[in-house]
Amino acid sequence: QVQLVESGGGLVQAGGSLTLSCAASGRRFTTTNIMAWYRQAPGKQRELVATITRGGSTNYADSVKGRFTISRDNVKNTVYLQMNSPKPDDTAVYYCNAEVPGWGQYWGQGTQVTVSS
Repeated sequence: QVQLVESGGGLVQAGGSLTLSCAASGRRFTTTNIMAWYRQAPGKQRELVATITRGGSTNYADSVKGRFTISRDNVKNTVYLQMNSPKPDDTAVYYCNAEVPGWGQYWGQGTQVTVSS
């Protein structure tokens, strides 16, 4: 299986910065290709924030392009989400996601990010 543990959430002022981390473990993680960050705000559906392949190719939701950066350390089995200039609309629970070919998707428990205006 794959275990994902997020950290780094909290309260941040609009215009500040915050970095989320997701540590992955498990015997199937070595085959993981795409990792991603999703978020879910109260009363809203979970939405994709950013994805990154094992080779480092990235993709972002339009709402965070130019402000957020996803990266990964394949040695440490960790994926990061650098949040620059966050806005109150970015307030949500952020979830780490791993797609393991042949086995499906795995989720972390989520970490709360609250952006104050």
